[in-house]
Amino acid sequence: MQSMHQDIDHILVSEEQLQAKVAELGARISADYEGRDLLLVSILKGAVVFMADLMRAVTIPCGIDFMVVSSYGGANTSSTGLVKIIKDLDQDLSGKDVLIVEDILDTGITLSHLMPMLQMRRPRSLRLCTILSKPSRRKADIEPDYCGFEVPDEFVVGYGLDYDEKYRNLPYVGVLKPEVYSK
Repeated sequence: MQSMHQDIDHILVSEEQLQAKVAELGARISADYEGRDLLLVSILKGAVVFMADLMRAVTIPCGIDFMVVSSYGGANTSSTGLVKIIKDLDQDLSGKDVLIVEDILDTGITLSHLMPMLQMRRPRSLRLCTILSKPSRRKADIEPDYCGFEVPDEFVVGYGLDYDEKYRNLPYVGVLKPEVYSK
């Protein structure tokens, strides 16, 4: 049985760095949303690990909800930015302070289409928190309100991010060896 760790070229963000950053983000969010009706919305599946850690780091009352969205481009694998909601939110956003919790902000195309859709549901505020951001890949005009780490344009896995549904459970963010995904 081969270890997942063998497929990692190098660690980009350690488990300790992630824990420290999540604590810092939780403290900032708690201060910024004090006395408000905060709803954390996780985009599944990738953000589930970050969401679980972040909600425990937030020290004010908050609700949570989940969405599954996909951006698709038909036969090719590149995103056209068409967003399909596979699992919608369970609650009304009216008057709530909504914070989208994402694992990685890459091209930004999906979120640049999703955020206006959510804005139409009349939340009091709508902001974005991501643990990772790849500004070099951005194609849409969207920036996170809260960001953990900026990462280079490399194939990253771990801490919720996957390749072929694997590696999500790594406790760190690592760069996948090219021979793993170029088979």
